[in-house]
Amino acid sequence: MRLFHFSDDPVIAAFEPRPVRIPSIRPAGCEWLNGPLVWAIDDDHDFMYLFPRDCPRILIWATSETPEAERRHWLAGCRAAAYVERHWLERLSTVTIYRYALPAEGFEDLGDAGMWVARRRIVPIECTAISRLEREFMPRGVELRVVGSLRPLKGLWNSGLHVSGIRLRNALDWE
Repeated sequence: MRLFHFSDDPVIAAFEPRPVRIPSIRPAGCEWLNGPLVWAIDDDHDFMYLFPRDCPRILIWATSETPEAERRHWLAGCRAAAYVERHWLERLSTVTIYRYALPAEGFEDLGDAGMWVARRRIVPIECTAISRLEREFMPRGVELRVVGSLRPLKGLWNSGLHVSGIRLRNALDWE
C-alpha cells in the first residue's frame, strides 16, 4: 500500500500535524480527528484528490452492499465516478498539483474511503507534479463526469453507493 498527500505547493519538506480548517461534527470519541494531524490517502482512492484544492466534487463507488441496479445505473462498468461542475473543467486542464508519496509508518487507517492520519511530523519520500488532471481518471477506472451543478446529486447520500463530497461549500447553489 502506498500513501499520498496532494497539494498545490511544490516544495513541502515535511508535513506538520495541524487541525482541520473547518471542523466537522464527529461521533463521540472521534473529536480528535479535528485536531492536529497529517492526512493521507491510499493509492486506491487517490483519484479523490486529483483536483485543484478548492474544487467541489462528489465521488461515488459501489460497496459490497450496493444493489446491482444502482451499480449499473450509476457506474455503468467503471470502478468509480467523479462529478465536477463544468466551470472547473478549464482549471482541471491547466493547473498543476503535486502528489507527495509518504512513508506508511506512523499512519493510522481510519477505515473510511482510504483515509489515513498521522499524529507526528512526516517527511515525504518523493514529489510528483501532475498536470492535465482530466487525463488522470480513466487509467484509474474512474469516469470524470462534468455537470452544471452538483446540487441535483444530493440524493446520492440516500443510495446504496459510497458517496464522498469534498469542498462542497464551494459548489454553486449547494446550500
